[in-house]
Amino acid sequence: MRNWIRTSISVSSALVLSASSVFPALAYEPVVPGTAIVFPRDAGSHPGHRIEWWYVTGHLDSAEGAMGFQVTFFRVRNPDAEANPSRFAPSQILFAHAALADPAAGHLLHAQRSARALEGLVEASTTDTDVRIDDWTLRRADGAYRTRIVADDFALELAMTPTQPPLLQGDRGFSQKGADAKHASYYYSEPQLRVAGHATAKGKSREVTGVAWLDHEWSSELLAGNAVGWDWLGANLDDGGALMVFRMRGKDGSVVWTSATSRDAGGKAMGWPAASIAFTPRRSWKSPRTGISYPVGMDVRVGDRTFTLSPLLEDQELDARASTGTLYWEGAVRVGGAATGRGYLELTGYGDKVPF
Repeated sequence: MRNWIRTSISVSSALVLSASSVFPALAYEPVVPGTAIVFPRDAGSHPGHRIEWWYVTGHLDSAEGAMGFQVTFFRVRNPDAEANPSRFAPSQILFAHAALADPAAGHLLHAQRSARALEGLVEASTTDTDVRIDDWTLRRADGAYRTRIVADDFALELAMTPTQPPLLQGDRGFSQKGADAKHASYYYSEPQLRVAGHATAKGKSREVTGVAWLDHEWSSELLAGNAVGWDWLGANLDDGGALMVFRMRGKDGSVVWTSATSRDAGGKAMGWPAASIAFTPRRSWKSPRTGISYPVGMDVRVGDRTFTLSPLLEDQELDARASTGTLYWEGAVRVGGAATGRGYLELTGYGDKVPF
């Protein structure tokens, strides 16, 4: 049953690519400045938009040391199948990536899935966060987010309780990704999630606590033509503050667009102008599998503060070419410098251009 539910990953990926090339942006609902994000409705799925993701990253503490984790669910609309009346038509396709960064393992443990939407088995609720692919789940209930992931080499069963209100990114949730305002998403974060549960690696279960960060974005545009990828940081600071910062990169390494939002220990949030943001690589790691070099150690300047990022584990490359077609570095990092904390750094487009 499980293999049937997952469907053919290669067929799903082909459908996504065909939808992107055949159907223009007008086939999708647009992202419009000034649109209010309303909870709990907007914590759920937006099936009229092209692509959407719920992305949870965090640091876990156990009696045997620190670990990092990532759970991401993607939803992609496929207009090519919408005229098909069959309940099995792949008009909505879901993907999921999950990973555990365990320094004891020496490399990232990760897994991925993809499937067409099928009521009760593979679906994303439109009323609140509740997304699943078979027995992989992420849902919000009883005041907490809960995720359950069972893979060959690892498993996660975590409850993540909000301690702060959502942080709206960009202009009240309208997050621009390029000079043309059409390249934008609706985007909010939930930093400083308090984590408790269990993590299993190589058959050994550990009780864990920790801190996590949730991002939820939905959009209808592909990556801007002059961008190949991005660097993104979500950091939970030890004083209770939070920082999100990203830059979109061109093929020559130039900055196409950049944005940052911070929240201080007192709860005050503010956005930062592009001139106040800079990423400076300090050291790189070269993948022995793909030969790609990633700047896994960085200084990130926001305003008059510089944050120094150091990876919990250098080998946190995630190969998702069998599902979303992406190959990227997604890593737990320690934050030092202007403030201490724990975060996640995402580095994409250092091999090929991100394909969506």
